[in-house]
Amino acid sequence: MEIIKNFGLNPVLLGAQIVNFLIILFILKKFLYKPVLNTLQKRQSTIKNGLKQAEEAREKLEKVVIEEKEILKQAQLQSRKIIEDAKEEALDVSRKINENAKTQTEKLLNDAREQIARETIGAEKKLALSTSKLAVAFLEKTVKELFSAKEQGEVIAHALKKINTS
Repeated sequence: MEIIKNFGLNPVLLGAQIVNFLIILFILKKFLYKPVLNTLQKRQSTIKNGLKQAEEAREKLEKVVIEEKEILKQAQLQSRKIIEDAKEEALDVSRKINENAKTQTEKLLNDAREQIARETIGAEKKLALSTSKLAVAFLEKTVKELFSAKEQGEVIAHALKKINTS
């Protein structure tokens, strides 16, 4: 105890200070330390939840980006297929139009040939008839001076017969 007194310490005051320290420690622990710890724990759990949600959001974003790329890829494939189908359909329509045009052209040519043939035959008949009439008229004029009326009729009938058979 003497050592304590040599240092200038009063044991009663030291005991009172220790008791005061323990009372303040108890009060701080009960009223201040627990609420501060609770606040820190709540804040820590909020931060953990935020980080967890951020990680989940990042993962969802990555999934969405992957899905978006896949959807774009599928859309490109579909658009290519649609374009190829449209090209094939256009070629088919073009072929059909060409075939139809060719068929119609051939039909028109055949109809024109037939019409030309009919008109040619008609023109030949008209020409033959005109020629026959001219020949008969010529024959009648020339025969009048050379033959009698009876002979003229026979010659003209014979000439008409020959013209009609040829």
